[in-house]
Parts: sequence; structure tokens; C-alpha cells
Amino acid sequence: VQLVESGGGSVQPGGSLRLSCAASGRTDSWYYMGWFRQAPGKEREFVARIARSSGTTHYADSIKGRFTISRDNAQNTVYLQMNSLKPEDTGVYYCATSAAWTAREIRYDAWGQGTQVTVSS
Repeated sequence: VQLVESGGGSVQPGGSLRLSCAASGRTDSWYYMGWFRQAPGKEREFVARIARSSGTTHYADSIKGRFTISRDNAQNTVYLQMNSLKPEDTGVYYCATSAAWTAREIRYDAWGQGTQVTVSS
């Protein structure tokens, strides 16, 4: 499966962005999708994940209540709606697929190229 993220950009604190992750190729081969992010000088961290079939979601504590992950199976696309953005949300955001229901990065095998999100006044 190939993944392409889009929707990143620059926004002021308190603003919103919606990221998209479009899957192509063997789109029937993934069961779970996750979003991760990497801030400058920091390790990549888990943000949110969703189960393709049930729509069950799970969020990192740092973004809970501000971000929402959703999926459109007909479009093979997963979204990350980000509201009330903070400067500490700045980073490169990646989507990835896994065969396991996990937040562990090592269990994700297909990755997109990433999209930059910058939150600054």
C-alpha cells in the first residue's frame, strides 16, 4: 500500500488544519491507520490511530479533545482534524498502516512521506 499525506501548512495558534492520508495500491491490506508526528530535534511520536473496520479510535493524551481521526473507506482516506492548534503541535505529520492495534511505531510498516505543520504567530 502507498500512502500520501496532504493538508499541512502554517497556521496561527488556536487555528485548525485537516490532514488527509490517501491510500492506494493494496488498499485491502491494512487494518489500522495511525498518525505520528516528529518535531524538530525530537523523536517521532504517536498521535492517533483508527481501526479501518470498526472506526475505533485512540489518541495520545497531548492532543486528546483537540484532534479527531476519521476514515472514509470508500475513498481509502484517513483524516486528522486538528483544532485549537498550539506551537508545540509543530512538526512533520506522517500516516502509517499496521496489521496490529498498537501505538508502537515499530509495528507500522507502510509510511507516507509526511506533511509539514507549523503553528506560529
